[in-house]
Amino acid sequence: MVDEQFKQQVDAYVDEVWEDVVADIDRLVRHESVEDISAAEPGKPWGPASNAALVEAEQMAERLGLDVTDVDGYLGFADVPGASGPERYLATIAHTDIVPLGLGWTFPALEVTRKDGYLVGRGVQDDKGPFVLSLYAANFFARRVAAGEALPYTLRCIIGNNEETGMGDVPYYLERYPEPLFCFSPDADFPLICGEKGLYQGRFTSDQVAGEKIVELDGGTVPNAIPGQATAVVRADAASLPAAERVSVEPAGDGLARVTTTGVGGHASMPAGTVNAIGVLARYLLANDLAGAGERDFLELLVTLTEDAYGRASGIAATDDKFGDLTCVAGTVRTQGGRFVQTVDSRYPTTTSDAAITERLAALGAGHGCSFEQTSSDAPFYQSPESPEIQALLDTYAEYSGEEAKAFTIGGGTYARHFRRACAFGPNLPNEERPVWAGTEHGPDEAISEESLRQALKIYIVAIARLMELDL
Repeated sequence: MVDEQFKQQVDAYVDEVWEDVVADIDRLVRHESVEDISAAEPGKPWGPASNAALVEAEQMAERLGLDVTDVDGYLGFADVPGASGPERYLATIAHTDIVPLGLGWTFPALEVTRKDGYLVGRGVQDDKGPFVLSLYAANFFARRVAAGEALPYTLRCIIGNNEETGMGDVPYYLERYPEPLFCFSPDADFPLICGEKGLYQGRFTSDQVAGEKIVELDGGTVPNAIPGQATAVVRADAASLPAAERVSVEPAGDGLARVTTTGVGGHASMPAGTVNAIGVLARYLLANDLAGAGERDFLELLVTLTEDAYGRASGIAATDDKFGDLTCVAGTVRTQGGRFVQTVDSRYPTTTSDAAITERLAALGAGHGCSFEQTSSDAPFYQSPESPEIQALLDTYAEYSGEEAKAFTIGGGTYARHFRRACAFGPNLPNEERPVWAGTEHGPDEAISEESLRQALKIYIVAIARLMELDL
């Protein structure tokens, strides 16, 4: 199937549809599709905002000539029928939900802005932009089927809707449908991700100590991101508090001051270069005696948790030859019913376990007047990079990029970990030179270059064609 004529047809197709691709990315970005379980209802298990993006995506797929199925609002899928029938199929899986917008945007977060060859907006990289690429890759094959060509396998675009918070959509799907013969998720970096660290989350809850000097602590947006901002309302005269780097102070009412700290946010799996705003806040409050006895104990716990992002200070560090170092970040802090609640997110290698992490963090919390509970865990995932499917993808990436293509592992978690034969495959180029204003996934001014997306669409089409040629 894949020869020079085929690749020329792919080039012509991408040129033809590109403006439609960008317009469809914009349609999805305009949905603030953040999970809201409190507003869930039948057919909308992740809340109405997430469901609106799912419906938009399903309508998009129908317009592109795909056979669409909605799976009770948990997720959807769109097929190009093949000779194998619906039981034996190849798949892509991407998602239409997003993390909260957060602070610090200088571009509109809920629309696509074009600037200097980049698309900017929440989800352009993670994962609405790549999802739209998956639909257009399928549309390429749908056109060929409509013209009389038969595909060996059905091609399915799975439309995820709960990736950012729990991936509860995929287990629901797998209870009702067979697994794909092979699946890739366009929700990561090129060349190809063949393994993912274990995923672990938990939370510390203080004794009922809030209120003596700290009226409120609030920081971060989601547990799986390094917080770029944190605040504390404290019993103090704002004018008497000293200036400090990354710290601002303002009056907050009679006898109260609001202390706001600014860090450098980022994804919990990639903490290098970040600055945790919760740690900055805890250190400032301690240095200026802005904590009662029990409050001080909790702040000292926060200092330990943010001393490094690799679990060394907290005593859970681990490493192995496949995944490298464990990471552990303090993601959100909240005040609830007179107690402080701090979440942690850890990505762990094969040389430790969720039980070992829980045991150590529980002991750490007990030493600071806190209880600790594990809230979720998922074991490490690894796929052999020597499999024919992964080699087909790597060869295609190498051909288009002109670079050596080697599979690697990450600390992030993608949908691939839920399938027996799967990987994560682009479209982000981690070594691409980016403008200083271009933000990354989960952060403000999230951006991705149009040229990288155009190339990724070509790579996906050709890679799918090569998968179709395999005996699976």
